[in-house]
Amino acid sequence: MEQKYEPIVQAVGLTKMFRDFWNRPKARAVNGIDFEVRPGEVVGLLGPNGSGKSTTVKMLLGLLYPTGGKLTVFGRSPRAVETKREIGYLPEESYLYKFLTAEETLDFFGSLFNLSAADRKQRIDQLLDMVGLAHARRRRVGEFSKGMQRRIGLAQAMINDPAFLILDEPTSGLDPLGCREVKDLILTLKKRGKTVLITSHLLSDVEDICDRVIILYGGKVRAEGALDDLLTVNNETRIMTPELSKAAMDQLLSILRANLDGEEFRIDHPRRTLEEFFLDVIATAKRESVETSGVVSGGKIADYLIDDSDKNAVLENLLATPAAPAPEVKAAEVPEVKAETAASDRIAEVLDTQEFAPKAAAPVQETAAEKAENLAEANKKLDSLLGNLDGTEEK
Repeated sequence: MEQKYEPIVQAVGLTKMFRDFWNRPKARAVNGIDFEVRPGEVVGLLGPNGSGKSTTVKMLLGLLYPTGGKLTVFGRSPRAVETKREIGYLPEESYLYKFLTAEETLDFFGSLFNLSAADRKQRIDQLLDMVGLAHARRRRVGEFSKGMQRRIGLAQAMINDPAFLILDEPTSGLDPLGCREVKDLILTLKKRGKTVLITSHLLSDVEDICDRVIILYGGKVRAEGALDDLLTVNNETRIMTPELSKAAMDQLLSILRANLDGEEFRIDHPRRTLEEFFLDVIATAKRESVETSGVVSGGKIADYLIDDSDKNAVLENLLATPAAPAPEVKAAEVPEVKAETAASDRIAEVLDTQEFAPKAAAPVQETAAEKAENLAEANKKLDSLLGNLDGTEEK
């Protein structure tokens, strides 16, 4: 039975025509598109410059009025005040008051949503820590680099804890570490049930976090669907194994050559992405306590952005009695899969002769600085937990 849901965004025949001074048609930026954004998913709105992405986003925000068609957000008009309360928006360019500090900027945006002074202070502290700008909270925004402005812009987009987040080029101007943190944040918001719409020209970032994509060109939808469905190459097969001995490799090559009728094939080693290598280098430097005057990584999601059920689960785990040690688990038996062809049967036979037992990971040696840091963090969490159990509020 098909599951029923109320879409967060629904557009039917959405059209936007720009006209000149004489009211003559000048450009049809959006030309009768149909799409929807479902609850709890991350959707990428893609397309080259001038394809209609920004115009569509502005109509979602109620900044532009459609020329034709129907557009609803949360089942209401995008211009309704109730709708705007549930939306967080990060524009492509961070238009901030340059004479306000980072703290004053977030306080200003929080006041627009009628948040109390206590709530604003609590959220400001958590957001600045999350985006790695706690040390620059009293610096004027006009002094910030572009990357720092993107970080404070992302914080202001979440000050109201929105149900629907629209991010226009969220990783523009950020270093790879900041990009990774933004992507992790988006995935955390998705787990909490938030809905996110992203526009970006960095397709690798979109591929990492989006469930579906909508590709525009010439104001029309040219492709739409789940990434797995759009990107899977069904007419090719990839086999990945641990490193094989020369004898096993020779047998596999002979089987492949005999069954591919002269067609070319390729065998190579998998490689990490540059992002993975970069983050590994930075993580190693942090473990070695290397000092830096640049942006300090946040890495901790603001508490008010975490679902209460997640907090309760953590609390229950901390208070639970230690469980009995788990029985020794024997190596899992891999069920035999019937091969469709003689070639796959022979390949499976060759692979079965290899030793693929996982190697034990080398023990990680903690430095004295790491032990002290971990102990301080554990004491801080314990004090916070005891304060919550006593009904006290951490200052």
